[in-house]
Amino acid sequence: MPKTTTTIRAVQPHVLMADLDQPFAYSQAWYRRRGAMLVEITTEDGITGWGEAFGPPELTAPIVAWLAPLVIGQDAMAREAIWQSLYNRLRDHGQRGLVVEAISAIDIALWDIAGKALDLPVHRLLGGPLRMEVDAYATGFYRRERDDHAAYLAEEAAQRRAEGFRILKLKTGWGLAEDIALTREFRAAIGPDCGLLVDCNHAYDAPAAIAYGRAVADLGIGWFEEPVPPEDVEGYLEVKARQPIPVAGGEAAFARWGFRDLVARRAADILQPDVAACGGISELKKIADMANAFGVRVNPHVWGTGVTLAASLHLLAVLPDNPPGLFPRQPLLELDRSPHPVRDEVTSMPAISPEGRVRVPEGPGLGVAVDRAALKRFAL
Repeated sequence: MPKTTTTIRAVQPHVLMADLDQPFAYSQAWYRRRGAMLVEITTEDGITGWGEAFGPPELTAPIVAWLAPLVIGQDAMAREAIWQSLYNRLRDHGQRGLVVEAISAIDIALWDIAGKALDLPVHRLLGGPLRMEVDAYATGFYRRERDDHAAYLAEEAAQRRAEGFRILKLKTGWGLAEDIALTREFRAAIGPDCGLLVDCNHAYDAPAAIAYGRAVADLGIGWFEEPVPPEDVEGYLEVKARQPIPVAGGEAAFARWGFRDLVARRAADILQPDVAACGGISELKKIADMANAFGVRVNPHVWGTGVTLAASLHLLAVLPDNPPGLFPRQPLLELDRSPHPVRDEVTSMPAISPEGRVRVPEGPGLGVAVDRAALKRFAL
């Protein structure tokens, strides 16, 4: 018989880090190392659940350690009660950012435990699935330490297309004139039948974002991600109103309260909560349901190891088509293809089909394996 009551015995954060052979940059900074912060929760019955936090591992791990005494001894199946207790305990100090990211990791691990205790995949616990395969798009196309950036972008695009991807996301934010030229060159390189998304990681103010959107509007861009800083909700509204490309954002918003104004004001066409940042599986489902009631699309942001990826896939299995119909526009899976030694060695990763699709895990819990030898190799 499946176990339905499990007492939490231990909460262990794992800080993992690796140097990169090939550094890369986005519009805000260079990455010369990649890390992850995984949380391992163990029950008295010997069940282990894994979670992951977005954000700097060295900063989220101490918060998990601080929260651990509030979790140990609790019933691991009481996910909602634990979430509310943790959030309320630090509500005066952590309504967004590192605290919510730490809670996200704990919540994901508790869902993993629940699925393993009941011998069910998380998407079944969420009431699904609505779908068992999702289209994936490749995130990458960052700046490298090369002078021929446009040539590098074309090389990476050919590699991703060979892997099966039919949708690619270009990183911009290098200056307005250069971004316009690069976007045009990139579209020419990938051809008219490949899906194209653009992400500038809030490098623009509203006038520059509007100018960019208008200049590349004829290139068939699926969405324009984080056009302005996340705090600038008025800027989002202005960009959305004054250029034709759908606007996406929300990876830097936290919990249902952080998404409330974005949804109610329809500040973005596509919301991108990250399960490892916004509050975990429990909270992302609430955010997605709220967005659905307002007719706002949801495509989760995914940036991490196979733990975050698996949690995102289970959520994608149950997100409703918006709007529903015989020919719906289903949510997409973000697959980060930039260098990440920790991701590649610590956790199992799903395969992408020749058609550019990824299957939702079917094993109990998250359905992801963690390599403990790799945990030791990358431990900080």
